[in-house]
Amino acid sequence: NVLYKPQIEIRVRPIIKVLSIQNNFYYNRLFNHLKITIMSKYTYFVGIDVSKQHLDYAVVQDGKVLANHRGDKTAKGILKTIKGLEKQFKGLTMANSLFCLEHTGIYSYPLLNTCKQEGADIWLEQAIQIQRSLGVQRGKSDPLDARRIALYAYKNRQEARLWVPRREVVEEIKELTNLPERCLKNISRHQKPIQELQSHGNPRIAKMIEDACQAATEGERNALAEIEAKIDHLFKQDAELSRLYQLVTSVDGVGKCIAAQVIVDTNELDNITEGKKYACYSGVAPFEHTSGSSVRSRSRVSHRANKRSKTLFHMAALSAIRISGEFKDYYQRKVAEGKNKMSVINAIRNKIVLRVFACVRNNKVYQKNYVHALA
Repeated sequence: NVLYKPQIEIRVRPIIKVLSIQNNFYYNRLFNHLKITIMSKYTYFVGIDVSKQHLDYAVVQDGKVLANHRGDKTAKGILKTIKGLEKQFKGLTMANSLFCLEHTGIYSYPLLNTCKQEGADIWLEQAIQIQRSLGVQRGKSDPLDARRIALYAYKNRQEARLWVPRREVVEEIKELTNLPERCLKNISRHQKPIQELQSHGNPRIAKMIEDACQAATEGERNALAEIEAKIDHLFKQDAELSRLYQLVTSVDGVGKCIAAQVIVDTNELDNITEGKKYACYSGVAPFEHTSGSSVRSRSRVSHRANKRSKTLFHMAALSAIRISGEFKDYYQRKVAEGKNKMSVINAIRNKIVLRVFACVRNNKVYQKNYVHALA
């Protein structure tokens, strides 16, 4: 007879997230079964080092490096290399192989798209995570890096997080949200020398340069307006993005830029579902910094964070404390108590992140004057 009903949720990283079991004996049996299943899923581990011109492959089985290959980055070259590996190792298939590579931005896109079309399981890992896990290493080359990546995948196979691609509309928003910052920088490059010439140089020359740059500046401003319109259109035409946008922007201080950034960073709040995790990702979560009796520093945020997200939430916090409401009252109260202003602003950044994720989790817009149902 079944004495318990375990509730298990296994996400991309094989973790037992919710477990309600009353007997240690059954717990051990279940855990060992899951562990064996996860470990036996993959037989071959393919490490891939991505460079600008080519790809280096290394195949590992049972902790031993079997082969190294170098191939082209084109879709045709990637398929040729994969077929060659399947032919060389008779037991290697897409079903029993794990492909692991470092996150190299746009350079890895051709490989990711081709492997996904072939049905491969892909583990996209941070380079610093692989480097620090290997301990002290000497020497560096592309084939050697591929072997190290493959060995990392083999040793940490239970920690594998499979890559899930974004929808095309989210990729479009991602690329569009990068453009306004470039446009603003170009406008600043035109205006700054003109302002300096007007203040310290020849006003006539400043006027001449201003007239010469006027068309370029107006073009950048028009491009900004077109980008904003395209982003608005993408949010409106997609039902799920429209829903997320309304929930996220209901929090004080949160606007279009933050909504787009959060949706892109979390892949529509699927890869990161908890506010505390995103607070850590965006660099607004403080961490303790102590050791024994000699190191007694105050808690601090980590610099290993998405600085763009951190900047956006900082601007949101500055905007929120200027508006009459709970954030402004909280800021004034904590500053009056003698708290450091930046610490208080960071606390507000953290509160904004938690409220955003709470709204999405509960599928409800933020209520400023919430009345509890039992009140």
